[in-house]
Amino acid sequence: MSTLQILSVVLITAALICYSIGVWAERIAKYLKRWHVLFFWSGFIFDVSGTYAMHLLATGPFDITELHTLTGQIALWLMFFHAIWATRAIIKKDERLLKTFHRFSVFVWLVWLIPYFGGMFLGMSK
Repeated sequence: MSTLQILSVVLITAALICYSIGVWAERIAKYLKRWHVLFFWSGFIFDVSGTYAMHLLATGPFDITELHTLTGQIALWLMFFHAIWATRAIIKKDERLLKTFHRFSVFVWLVWLIPYFGGMFLGMSK
């Protein structure tokens, strides 16, 4: 396994850990807190970094019609929107949203798992 392959696995796994901590801590608390948002952003940054490392490893061109690429892009954009919306909810101190945001967080996390596990299975099949 090359250094870049190891780095990409470590980054994507760090994304899973950070994002999961943020999402599930928020879900358990049923209230969005500032530190949850920091974990959302950390997970997103690790995911983008790991995705870029994997892009450098890819042998073919970027192809949005490939299922793994498409689901990965959807998940990244959802994570980005999720982190921005969570940040806005914290800044605005929107109590209604702070109490119900966890529903959207769990949805985004579940969508994110599709390319995470898809990539894992693709990697094992090579």
